[in-house]
Amino acid sequence: MQQAAHISPGVLESVSTPERVEAHLGTLEFPLGVPTEETTRRVYDHLDRIRAVSAFLDAYSGVNMWASRKGFLAAGIQDHDVLLFSEFMDPRTLVLTGNADTVYFITFLDLTEGPLVVEVPPLSLCFVDDMWYRWVADPGMAGPDRGAGGRYLFVPPGYAGPLPQGGFFTQPARTTRLVLGGRAFLEGDDPKPAVERIKEGLRIHRYVPGLYGTSIGEIVTGGTAPPLPWTAETWTAALRRPDPPRFVEGTGFAVNTVPPGDATYFDLASELVHDQPAEALDPEIAGALAAVGIVKGRPFQPDPRMREILTEAAAVGNATARTLACRPRPAEGAHYYGPSSQWVNGLLVSGHDFMTPPPEITDSGVRTRPSDGARKFNLRNWWWYLGVGISPAFTAPLPGIGSQYLFAFADRQDRALDGGRHYRLVLPPDIPAARFWSCTVYDNQTRSMLDTPQRFPRAGSQDYPTPAAVADADGTTTVHFGPDRPDGVPEGNWIRTVPGKGWFVVLRFYSPLPPFFDRTWRPGEIEAAD
Repeated sequence: MQQAAHISPGVLESVSTPERVEAHLGTLEFPLGVPTEETTRRVYDHLDRIRAVSAFLDAYSGVNMWASRKGFLAAGIQDHDVLLFSEFMDPRTLVLTGNADTVYFITFLDLTEGPLVVEVPPLSLCFVDDMWYRWVADPGMAGPDRGAGGRYLFVPPGYAGPLPQGGFFTQPARTTRLVLGGRAFLEGDDPKPAVERIKEGLRIHRYVPGLYGTSIGEIVTGGTAPPLPWTAETWTAALRRPDPPRFVEGTGFAVNTVPPGDATYFDLASELVHDQPAEALDPEIAGALAAVGIVKGRPFQPDPRMREILTEAAAVGNATARTLACRPRPAEGAHYYGPSSQWVNGLLVSGHDFMTPPPEITDSGVRTRPSDGARKFNLRNWWWYLGVGISPAFTAPLPGIGSQYLFAFADRQDRALDGGRHYRLVLPPDIPAARFWSCTVYDNQTRSMLDTPQRFPRAGSQDYPTPAAVADADGTTTVHFGPDRPDGVPEGNWIRTVPGKGWFVVLRFYSPLPPFFDRTWRPGEIEAAD
């Protein structure tokens, strides 16, 4: 006779909830296994707080983007207007870790009326991202035109109309708006040739089916619907060069693109969700936002209780994002030279999707590395709290192509960088940058360039817009930081700081060389010099 099996008391205890649970929320009571009214209130308040903080962190890329577009509109810069920094960006423009190294040009693209053509000027280094800062394309030197310039056709979600046979680099998008960010480099020490090239070559216009890119044979055999009206002028329209966009001078122009850190953050998130198709949003982020009442097609109207929770969640979420940015855990892998160094870059670990490590570049070609399927949330927040734009080119270890960055938020002793003190950074000989290198100081609060009477808070190998740094006799280059220039230090080797303000630094390598990637060249740590 088979003996009846019994569940042990230990197993029953492990699957049961005690009548009283002591937690940081207080005492939670479950008489007969059912939560009391007070316990229910506490648990839902706690759950809403958790969800709200998660929504703040998870949606940061999109709110970052939406804040940028709102900043443009508030400054009178409409979609398809181009903010062009012909004499380089300065601290009056608040852009997360923007710099004064290249000629920037930035515009927002509107695909709500159908596909859009962007003619990219030659010798540009660009990225196009969607409204959640997901990568779409890399026009320019890292893209399919390889710096020769070309026509890019951006197709909105849901578009079912005709497309050209050829002549364009066609890129589908998941959102109905995009951002184009571009850089062009100095020729000698003069930005004017790059500016002229951008103004002459950059064009933005609607795609017209049946014109450029589509042959008559394709039309008359029924492959593509002809444009209307069908006149002789139709055939010559493709020969006319589109008018240039409106260029807005960016140098010295006050624009704020930095996301808020208070409860208005959630209002911006709601605006973005309602502006875009529901399917444009990743479910993981949509779920976090929906949990706090931000859902496509529903008004965002938090009651006083929820508004109080969102206010606290914004403060806690911002504090969390700031902590992830300034002090990433060594276990995350962002410390480029190991835990003993302050130099960090999370993208070189997480990849552009914050899930797939960058590939290995070998003598036999590119070897992709597998993803473990887990999104690196902390590194994602690290990047979006500090930067704008994303592309595989940002993370690929390709010598001589693109640029690579290292961030430092503390000195060698792991102490925050104080604007009232003096510091120095020693860079060994043969800095591994084929094009140029730079070192830029940022305000800890705005994460934008530090605003001082020096105007351009940078040092580097270019002699514009500030004098180039001078190497010492032994080949090393020393960059000094402090409120006053130390005696005997060349002007180009000193970056001014502000007493009472914290700061951090980004060391950039344009067209980085193999010693950067194999770490045989390593910068010194920032050292207190007073």
